[in-house]
Amino acid sequence: MKNILFTLPSPCWLLEEEKLQKNLELLSYVKQQSGAKVLLALKGYALWKSFPLIKPYLDGCCASGLHEAKLADETFSKEVHTYSPAFKEEEMEEIAKISHHLVFNSPAQFHTFAALAKKINPKLSLGLRVNPEYSESPKEIYNPCGLYSRLGTTLENMDETVLEQCDGLHFHALCEQDSSALENVLKNFEEKFGAYIPQMKWINFGGGHHITRRGYDTHKLIQLIKDFKEKYEVEVYLEPGEAVGWETGTLITTVLDIVHNGMDIAILDSSAEAHMPDTIIMPYRADVRDAGEAGEKRYTYRLAGNTCLAGDIMGDYSFDVPLKIGDKVIFEDQMHYTMVKATTFNGVKLPSIAIQRLDGTVEVIREFGYEDFKNRLS
Repeated sequence: MKNILFTLPSPCWLLEEEKLQKNLELLSYVKQQSGAKVLLALKGYALWKSFPLIKPYLDGCCASGLHEAKLADETFSKEVHTYSPAFKEEEMEEIAKISHHLVFNSPAQFHTFAALAKKINPKLSLGLRVNPEYSESPKEIYNPCGLYSRLGTTLENMDETVLEQCDGLHFHALCEQDSSALENVLKNFEEKFGAYIPQMKWINFGGGHHITRRGYDTHKLIQLIKDFKEKYEVEVYLEPGEAVGWETGTLITTVLDIVHNGMDIAILDSSAEAHMPDTIIMPYRADVRDAGEAGEKRYTYRLAGNTCLAGDIMGDYSFDVPLKIGDKVIFEDQMHYTMVKATTFNGVKLPSIAIQRLDGTVEVIREFGYEDFKNRLS
């Protein structure tokens, strides 16, 4: 692997197909044992050059709007489920044509677009996203059921006239959580919306299921799904995104300079702000290969990005040996919610994308340059 690192452009995302396949095998096991259908949530993972490996294991993709729906239709070619907090009229015809399920966020959106969507695509299955008003989300910024949430219809705002055309209900209340959290969400979902479930053909349990994380209770998840399907005789969908890309690859960066201002600061050719924004937004501390907490090992550095943002900082890490210019710094678990959120802030080049195939060969599938930056702006 060390030799590979120095042959890749820097910075570079490197997906390892062997790790991705292990996640897919576990998700497939959940499918087979529970009877649920499992969709890839493109909002979390959309590396479409890896879809040939993913497609045999999953049932399709869930999209957050027109562009993700088109990507699913063009590159995955299985079920396309599209949901948006609010749809635009000029996009509805194209969305309806390529979607299998279309989920509205509110009764108002349902009434506005349902008839048009069905006219365009009579086979389209329509749904409504509901808010069970319960979540155990660890961070409020990621809590779709938090106070004043715009996401999903609360029981108070339910309009039963939509049920005439509604085939399914969708909820999303989890964020990197175990099946025990889902169990509690389901209790609240059934308590509030249980009267409507027998009229439905399907129920979508949304995303946030950390199925591929070590220690996740897959047996509880399987049993919850089986019990729910038996009780209501409905199809159940799951929408993992992060669980697909979990611990499947890295972001490889290079030390450009080391400065000292009260502590040693290593400036990398990457950026927390532009390339791994969740380290700032959530926030969370990314694992760095062969590094420890500040002070744990002999040499401590602040790892910082190469932009003008003062807060463009990955964190403080310690190493057994001193860092030097040209050294590689490898951020673990950087396949999900990274490239889908990446920007060219400050004109910083986007990381290249490489895949280590199942046979061990490494292919650089995309490099970015000036034209990618320029063409976004006008």
